[in-house]
Amino acid sequence: MASTQVNPTRMELTKQKKKLNTAVRGHKLLKDKRDELMRQFLDLVRENMELRKKVEAGIRSANINFVIAKAGMSEQTLNTALMAPKQEVYLETGRKNIMSVDVPVFEYKTRTSDANDIYSYGFAFTSSDLDGAVKSLADVLPDMLRLAECEKACQLMSAEIEKTRRRVNALEHVIIPEAQSNIKYITMKLDENERSTQIRLMKVKDMMLEEAHDYKGKQKKRAEETA
Repeated sequence: MASTQVNPTRMELTKQKKKLNTAVRGHKLLKDKRDELMRQFLDLVRENMELRKKVEAGIRSANINFVIAKAGMSEQTLNTALMAPKQEVYLETGRKNIMSVDVPVFEYKTRTSDANDIYSYGFAFTSSDLDGAVKSLADVLPDMLRLAECEKACQLMSAEIEKTRRRVNALEHVIIPEAQSNIKYITMKLDENERSTQIRLMKVKDMMLEEAHDYKGKQKKRAEETA
């Protein structure tokens, strides 16, 4: 149903047609954006699931090794071995744009590149299970950071997908039908006005012809009376 605020004029008709064309183009672009966001979102969700399984397996392995190491070592020796870390990790954050969504990117650097610097203790009084636990945690760190990236990216992209979906629905079910209804309403009114104008002109023409015919008849009658 056309809006009651629409004036049935040719200027308003042109305005509504431009509005409709813009809405149709915007609808197509937003729909393409939504579909591409969904595709990339699903790819991230699959990667997120695989990373979560991998990270959980790594942490589970590290916990098992820690429990075994604690069983074979005294608590004081274990605490002393882990008291002063030898390696340091520096985390750097950045951003990556995916379909107008800024997702975080994490990169880390270690203080030294020596792989053995993850062990902050000597090997004389510690068990190999403790070495395995520390190695498992060190190995799982890159996957944990990537998992954090994926989960935050999924959260941000899901919000953007929902916002884009609302816009697509608003264009598809409200703005475009309203513009089409307004165009139809204005076109009908303009056609109706044009027909009314033509009818009035035809009536005026008939009246003028009738008056001209009567005038000629009167002139002819006067001429006959004078003669």
